[in-house]
Amino acid sequence: MQHIDRNQIYSDSEYRFNYVAGFMDFGADDIKAIESVADKIRPLVPVVVDAVYAKLFTYDITKKHFLPKNEGFEGKTATSLEDLTLEHPQIKFRKDFLSKYLNKLLSGPYDDRMLRYLDWVAKIHTDTPEKKSKINVEYIHINALMGFVETTLIGGILSLKLPEDQLAAALSAFNKLLWIQNDYFAKYYCNPEATIQKQERLCQQLVSVPTAVGALIGGLAVWFAFSHKKL
Repeated sequence: MQHIDRNQIYSDSEYRFNYVAGFMDFGADDIKAIESVADKIRPLVPVVVDAVYAKLFTYDITKKHFLPKNEGFEGKTATSLEDLTLEHPQIKFRKDFLSKYLNKLLSGPYDDRMLRYLDWVAKIHTDTPEKKSKINVEYIHINALMGFVETTLIGGILSLKLPEDQLAAALSAFNKLLWIQNDYFAKYYCNPEATIQKQERLCQQLVSVPTAVGALIGGLAVWFAFSHKKL
C-alpha cells in the first residue's frame, strides 16, 4: 500500500499531480493517444472555442466575469453586459488564450513545465495575491465549464471517425487529462488551510460584532442615565 502525505498534496503541485494521475492511471499510453490524434483535432480548436464562449454568454452570472480587465489585455473594457459582445477586443483576447491552451494540451510535452502551466491556468481564475487582475470565478462555474469543454471536445473527436481502438484510447486520455486540469482548479478552491484561515477571519469578524453592539448599548445606557439624572 502506497503512503500519500495529506499535507503534501495541498502544498506540492508535482506531488499532487503524481497522486491524481496515478489514481486515474494517466500515463505514457494516454499521452501517446493524445499525440496520435492531435493533428486531426487541432483544426477543430476554433469551433470548440466559439462554442465555449457562446455558452458562457448564455448566462449573466458567467458573462459578468469578462467585464473586468484581464491581466495582459491593454485595450478598453466594456462598461456593461449589454455592450460586451463576442466581437469585443477583450473577448478576442480571451479566445486567443483558450486557443493557445487547447493547442498546448495537444502539443505537450507533458513535463514539469506543462504541470506548472496547468497550475497557472487554474490560479489566474482565482483571487490569489500573486495576480494583477481581480478576476475570481466561483468553482461552480469552472466545474460546469470543464464539463462543457469535455462534452464539446468529445463531439469533435467522434466526428473524426477514428478506428475503434484509437477512438477509445483518445476519449479515455482526454477525459483523464481534463479531470486533472479540473483538480488543479479544485486545489485553489478546496484547500483546507485556506478554508481554515477564512473561517478564522469570519470568526474574528463575528466576535467583533457583539463587542461593538455591546459598546453601543453601554454608551446609550450611560447617556440615558445621565439625561434622566438631569431631569
